[in-house]
Amino acid sequence: MKIYSKKDLNEFYQSLTYDDISLVPTEISRVKSRNEPATTCDFLEAKLSLPVLSSPMDTVTGLEMAAELTNSGCLGILNRFDSSLENILASESGTEKIKSVSIGLNTELAVIEKLAARKFILCLDTANASNKEVINKTKEVKKHFNLKLIVGNVANGATLKQLEDAGADAVRVGIGSGSVCSTSIQTGIGIGQVSSILDVLFTRAKENLKIKIIADGGIKSAGDVAKALSLGADVAMLGRMLAGTRETPGEVIKYNGQLWKKYRGSASFGVKMKNEFIEGEETMVGYKGTVRNVINSISDGLRSAMSYMNCLSLDELRKTETFAVLSNSSYLERLPKA
Repeated sequence: MKIYSKKDLNEFYQSLTYDDISLVPTEISRVKSRNEPATTCDFLEAKLSLPVLSSPMDTVTGLEMAAELTNSGCLGILNRFDSSLENILASESGTEKIKSVSIGLNTELAVIEKLAARKFILCLDTANASNKEVINKTKEVKKHFNLKLIVGNVANGATLKQLEDAGADAVRVGIGSGSVCSTSIQTGIGIGQVSSILDVLFTRAKENLKIKIIADGGIKSAGDVAKALSLGADVAMLGRMLAGTRETPGEVIKYNGQLWKKYRGSASFGVKMKNEFIEGEETMVGYKGTVRNVINSISDGLRSAMSYMNCLSLDELRKTETFAVLSNSSYLERLPKA
């Protein structure tokens, strides 16, 4: 079996995603237990206990979710689609645990000024960061305010330098890979997440850039989080893994004796509420209880991966150069059997 390096995977003849690869331990691990590895990191001057961000979707991150993720040592990005932003601007207290909020291309400078005054990290939430309007908005925001700015999304590193030159501090990597995103089906755009992350990673190194990489989309498990970080991502952004938890916006629905919550893409009809081009789906996910349980599960899985890979820190994990490319049968063999 061939052991693949990041360079090998980046030059692979097919586009790859998380299900196509596996981490391969090749060293005697010095890690005694999964409690030893440190999953702490600094991300845009925010100190995180776990390199996890929530997606700024209206069925994922409201005020309660953002606050609870801060309590859990992660970063919740407040969505821009409902009254959450209005509430946070109107509130004089009670929102000190909110670290990051999303804005759109049409968000006025007066609103951004109020957000900047509270030292929020901002996320310019768009489907395509490789766009003149995104570049112009990024320049405008950074010209007027001293703040950290996330932009998104890109599928490769072709425009990475332009985004950093415009002032972007981090970029969301992934187009069409979200579980309720139909962009690739509707437009034919997008590549596998592994290939996307690696292309951006190698572009960043080649052009000596500092912009942070956010793996956004396609993550279904703690193992996928470990893979994303091993490939070189600075943090992982989650949508569906956090959906259905108690802290997500929306009511718990009982149907056929089971509990559910809504989950939908940011470009779905339920968000747009008008008949225009739709690039997102709407669905229901089973109720999961508190989000802290999900975060603890991700933390345990990531620490276990680090113990296998002989890594005591995330920086060590990001230096991983031993991967396998899986056949379809090899992938299926790994799945739990009833």
